[in-house]
Amino acid sequence: MKYQKEVLPIIEPKDIIVGEATAPVTIVEFGDYESEACAKANEAVKKLLDVYTGKVKFIFRHFPMLSIHQKAHKAAEAAIGAGQEGKFWEMHQTLFANRRNLGVISLKSYAKESGVTNKKYLEDLINGVYGWNVQADLKEGLQLGVRDIPAFFINGKKFEQEPTYEKLKAQVETLLHSEKEIASKPLKKQRA
Repeated sequence: MKYQKEVLPIIEPKDIIVGEATAPVTIVEFGDYESEACAKANEAVKKLLDVYTGKVKFIFRHFPMLSIHQKAHKAAEAAIGAGQEGKFWEMHQTLFANRRNLGVISLKSYAKESGVTNKKYLEDLINGVYGWNVQADLKEGLQLGVRDIPAFFINGKKFEQEPTYEKLKAQVETLLHSEKEIASKPLKKQRA
């Protein structure tokens, strides 16, 4: 009788949520860990998540611009790998903080700093275990019309402005306000 190792399903990037899962506002970003613009947008998102705790949830989707950022794909795989242990957000922040140094050995040490304990982490990274997940994000981004990064979608609609804290906050406020209006309207009785 052969013993077979149990293979755990990979948690997809679209299922890795930062913030409260039931929050009324969902912000999805397609981005790249080597991008300066994405690093700036990350600061705005961090602030939004702090200010709107319980009201905003964030999902980061990977869209490495390989023509200019050769290490972004592997960095995205590293973040997904960390996400398998619930350490996505910690790794996400570490990758942006170290965006100019994203070699594979560095990624392994960043994972350790972020609290990843998987003994096979480096092996999984080298073997591209999460590569298909990055490709799936890229494909979905292209289908949604993403051509440049960072690209934001808020409650399913493409955010067409520069993703500064002030502009993102204004959109969040608008959505939260409209939700309050809907919730405060009394239900009309229907005739039987």
